[in-house]
Amino acid sequence: MAMTNFRVFVLALLLLLGSSLLHVARCQSDAEVDFAEAAEEGGELGIVSEDVQEFGDENFSPAPGVDTVCVFPKNSGKVVPAGEETELLVGFKNDGDSDVNVIAIKASVHLPFDHRLFVQNLTAQGFNNASIPTSTQATFPYIFAVSKFLQAGNFDLVGTIIYEIDQQPFQNIFYNGTIEVVEAGGFLSVESVFLVTLGIALLVLLGLWIRGRIQQLSKKTKRTPKVEVGTGTTDASMDEWLQGTAYTQSQASKSKKKK
Repeated sequence: MAMTNFRVFVLALLLLLGSSLLHVARCQSDAEVDFAEAAEEGGELGIVSEDVQEFGDENFSPAPGVDTVCVFPKNSGKVVPAGEETELLVGFKNDGDSDVNVIAIKASVHLPFDHRLFVQNLTAQGFNNASIPTSTQATFPYIFAVSKFLQAGNFDLVGTIIYEIDQQPFQNIFYNGTIEVVEAGGFLSVESVFLVTLGIALLVLLGLWIRGRIQQLSKKTKRTPKVEVGTGTTDASMDEWLQGTAYTQSQASKSKKKK
């Protein structure tokens, strides 16, 4: 039974490792490919302003002819350490009829199963001199940090870029997807925690199996101890002590009758 459980655990480990490799292979999304092509074509980079304005919760509609894309540089798994800065890049393409003035980028963190359950409002990052002429592409960095007290796990990040066309505000949601929050300074993810737990379980199971085998072998080698029963002997000192008593006299009379 123990050997069967051991084989099941090994099979589960192999399947998990295979799924992890497939997940890594799928990390390059179509959006990242499009952004890489846009970066090769070049474009203006917005300059971060020193005075970051506070933007309310007002929502605007996207402008026609404006497309955005988001990339996490060297972080295809979208892993965000709690309390530490994380950078993403927003690709902005203006195919409209007018110039675009990019104002700011903001983002918020929500629970994945219901965006109405708000977790954290991230800092807005403003830009100046970020005018994008028509038929032009640009990239904008956005650096954010989730709370260091945020529990590790999967959350949804909603990122918005706000811009103006002819002094009329618009906005595009450049990212609305999952991020994985991990403890600061650690590289543990849900899969790595599962692998560590599985490894410990395998070691425990292997130890129990070895212990059971040792106990079986020890039972086979055990032998029942032999009990030796010897014949009774008469102690000479006892005879000397009984000399002169009724016991010796009766013994003497018996020996005479036999004669």
